[in-house]
Amino acid sequence: MRDPFPAIQRLKRLATPLAESLSLRTLPLHAHEILLAFAFYNLLNIYISPFLSRRLARRTYDALTERTRTNWNARIVSLVQSTVVNTAALWVIFYDRERWAMDAGQRVWGYTGSMGMVQALSAGYFMWDLMAASMRPDIHGPGAIAHAAAALAVSLLGFVRRPFCNYYGINFVLYELSTPPLNFHWFMDKFGMTGSTPQLINGIVLLISFGGSRLVWGTYQNANMYSDIWHAYNTPGGLPVPPWLAAIYMLASATLTGLNVLWFGKMIQALMARFKGEARRMDEDDEPRDKDK
Repeated sequence: MRDPFPAIQRLKRLATPLAESLSLRTLPLHAHEILLAFAFYNLLNIYISPFLSRRLARRTYDALTERTRTNWNARIVSLVQSTVVNTAALWVIFYDRERWAMDAGQRVWGYTGSMGMVQALSAGYFMWDLMAASMRPDIHGPGAIAHAAAALAVSLLGFVRRPFCNYYGINFVLYELSTPPLNFHWFMDKFGMTGSTPQLINGIVLLISFGGSRLVWGTYQNANMYSDIWHAYNTPGGLPVPPWLAAIYMLASATLTGLNVLWFGKMIQALMARFKGEARRMDEDDEPRDKDK
């Protein structure tokens, strides 16, 4: 299936020398999507989110400290991004018939324009996410920096050589199915809904979606990916997988899995505290909880 957003030829020519020097063979075809995604999320964080938040939730937003407003805006970006990339990934999974027909070797080295588009949108977001987390480590923490770096590595490695593991890159994008309920949970705290029935329902959805998409689905896809990489590495006459490429990709994937396990445990602890009457805000406990009227 073709990329619905064809390459910008001028940008493609500019990106080609750097891409070839780094063996990012298909990057020039999708450089415009990476840059547009990065620029859009930066604009959303700096201008659009504060503008809309002050008009739709002024009392709550203005009552937050600068630290939590920064987190608020980042979560708006995360919410929009997860909606966009989940929609794009599911569209490709269901409608890209070339992808359906891929065998083990093609799942490692196969490429379609639509899969490259989803990889590019993810890379653009994680470039922004790594920048934002690195600029404010006091707010986002080392875990967020590690997550953004590992996710960006997985996204960019999808452009290496023929390129590499685009098929699984799309599957890993579905980790983001848990992101909307995660952000809704955080916003409910800020709107004074901690411990409420809607938050309980959202919390159940969060645990199911996080455990299902990141732990169950993610572990299953990792096992399939390792099997296909091993198959490609040992197939006579096929294109062998360079050990360094497989090692970096698997290390990044393992880092994401480890962080997901850690965060899942923290989610369970936070939810139990909320509904035992011991709720504490996920950020500053002294933040005002005024509801908008």
